[in-house]
Amino acid sequence: FLVHCRALVFPLLIREGKPTPFFTFVLALLFCIYNGYLQGRSLINYAKYPSGWLEDPRFITGFIGWLTGMAINIHSDHILRNLRKPGETGYKIPRGGMFEYVSGANFFGEILEWFGFALACYTIESLAFALCTLFILGSRAKQHHQ
Repeated sequence: FLVHCRALVFPLLIREGKPTPFFTFVLALLFCIYNGYLQGRSLINYAKYPSGWLEDPRFITGFIGWLTGMAINIHSDHILRNLRKPGETGYKIPRGGMFEYVSGANFFGEILEWFGFALACYTIESLAFALCTLFILGSRAKQHHQ
């Protein structure tokens, strides 16, 4: 769902903004497809879960983390999309939601989401992706904060 939201829905909801270079779009699309393939293959072919896994505290905590992260991410994107009124330009500091606590609330939500996913799935592949997300989005969040 999030890949669909991030890759297809979010760009269509942006009123005005900088155009994304086509090459960047293609690389992001290929990354999302390949990551989805790796995560799906890992879960279908290699992950083994005991009966009752859906009641395990790791799964429940991970699912709650994933759901909370997704809600933060979607709400933060909504705030960012509506920062400027039509025709306005210039930098604006986002307010509301998790932006009251962290300057990169959208990044925080996505990082939380993928760590929740990693805990719920409990696979090395999901942890690897969560760590990659932390390093990539963490550096972007630091840059945005400055």
